[in-house]
Amino acid sequence: MAEIYEGSCVLEVDGVEIEVTKLDVKINTGRKLVKTMNSTGRAKGHSQGIEEITLSVTAVEPKDGRVIDWKNIKDAKLTKYPLNNAEKRTSYLGCFTIEVGESYSVDNEMSRDIQLGALQEVIE
Repeated sequence: MAEIYEGSCVLEVDGVEIEVTKLDVKINTGRKLVKTMNSTGRAKGHSQGIEEITLSVTAVEPKDGRVIDWKNIKDAKLTKYPLNNAEKRTSYLGCFTIEVGESYSVDNEMSRDIQLGALQEVIE
């Protein structure tokens, strides 16, 4: 029997579904290698750091004017879940906008590229 894998996802910003074409989530653990001078000539451990969560979203805007004010997002909740499986939700809390850009393509598609920071990831 064939395996079934996760496909597309749905993204909500403060409970409002957003039309996105791409979502990247990156978590930097903050851990760093601690190099010491010793007889083995190798590092022997790491230090704990501060976790950083970054979300990169590419969103399209409908022509009807329903536009999110991306540059003014502060302390928002972003929730993603697989299409047809709303039970498997992951939320990012305390989200704030870092950078917003626009791009236009030959396929007559305008999109916004948004980079956000988050303070916490919660798997619901």
